[in-house]
Amino acid sequence: MDTGPHPQVLSRAQSSLIRQLLREKHVRSREGVFVVEGAKPCHDLISHHPQAIQSLLVSPHYLRAETSVDRSRRVNLEAQQFVCSDPAFEKLTDVEMPQGILAVVQQPQWDEAQVLGQSRVLGVYGDRLQDPANVGAIIRTAAALNLSAVWLSHDSADHFSPKVVRATAGTLLELPIFRTTDLRTVTLSECRIYSAVLSSTDRVPIREIRTVPSRLLVAVGNEGAGLSSEIMKASQIRFSIPLAEGVESLNVAATVAISAFYFSGLPIDSAAPRRKPPQSV
Repeated sequence: MDTGPHPQVLSRAQSSLIRQLLREKHVRSREGVFVVEGAKPCHDLISHHPQAIQSLLVSPHYLRAETSVDRSRRVNLEAQQFVCSDPAFEKLTDVEMPQGILAVVQQPQWDEAQVLGQSRVLGVYGDRLQDPANVGAIIRTAAALNLSAVWLSHDSADHFSPKVVRATAGTLLELPIFRTTDLRTVTLSECRIYSAVLSSTDRVPIREIRTVPSRLLVAVGNEGAGLSSEIMKASQIRFSIPLAEGVESLNVAATVAISAFYFSGLPIDSAAPRRKPPQSV
């Protein structure tokens, strides 16, 4: 069975670290890595982001099913590779049916100033989002719609947690994601905030918005409590998505998908203030 160039047997210490990376946010932050599980996500990483892979772990179960093409790509991977028994691999993960392959991946570093320095910004701000599936779906949607970035409040679900990673469907390395304690950096960069709300005395139906500023963040709030009062006060527009009678609300990820798609197709408001180019010294 060909496992690649000089594979090493996974040690107890390495096994313990992987378990901690899967379960504990502070360990992921300390090590600057996260874990990607499953054959397709790992194959995509090997094909498109091989430099981001710190190490790769496979089991005999995976190796028996590996195609010759996938084996060739894996063998040529420069990252360290490890093997462990099928029972040992199953103890590492909480996935119901593990496929026997996972990668430890470097967390991407993004330049917020560079993103905000663009003349056109369309992004999403998630306020206190707790459901990992929602956070992952929002990131996947933002990447699919070619948005500028996603901002998450510091108390939102960790976007490097396994459930979020799985929900992003491989887009986590494609889109800038920032965590923030407040939005002053964004608002000082002349970004407007449009907040999605269920009820508000001054809310505007989304279809009545016909133009958008060149620099815009769509804000969505906690699954139960909605947006914080600070975000509501900072919002230039509070908008709603009309729903059928009897339907109380949309899932927050669906709200992002509809809003981002709608706003991305609107013309830029020529009367809105535009970002001034940096002055040369």
